[in-house]
Amino acid sequence: MTILVGYLPTPEGEAAVDAGLREGALRRERVIIVNSPRRGAVVDEHKIDDAASAALLERARAAGVDAEVRQPLHDDDLFQTFEDLVEETGAGLIVIGLRHRSLVGKFILGSEAQRILMEARVPVLSVKAAR
Repeated sequence: MTILVGYLPTPEGEAAVDAGLREGALRRERVIIVNSPRRGAVVDEHKIDDAASAALLERARAAGVDAEVRQPLHDDDLFQTFEDLVEETGAGLIVIGLRHRSLVGKFILGSEAQRILMEARVPVLSVKAAR
């Protein structure tokens, strides 16, 4: 089985990678770190480069976990990107980092994380960044 880890270069993303690698080591499962840039975005501050990708893979290696980094493009439906990856890889767990948002922020912006939490067909482990 495989573990999918949603990753952005943020404290919450780092917490998700840490948790995903711990789960991968405990379960002896492969980890796919997913950094999904928005299709058509000229600039995406959350897209990682080759050096950042290599650093993530080094962290996985140090943890004794077989891992890869994928950067599938997504439109307005990041949830569907994860569902497609679950189908393709046979993943049995999704790990995502959460951050605190106000009620107004959730209403105006929606919540991709909330949709993944509520609608994913596999269990979702949500983590928060250390204070």
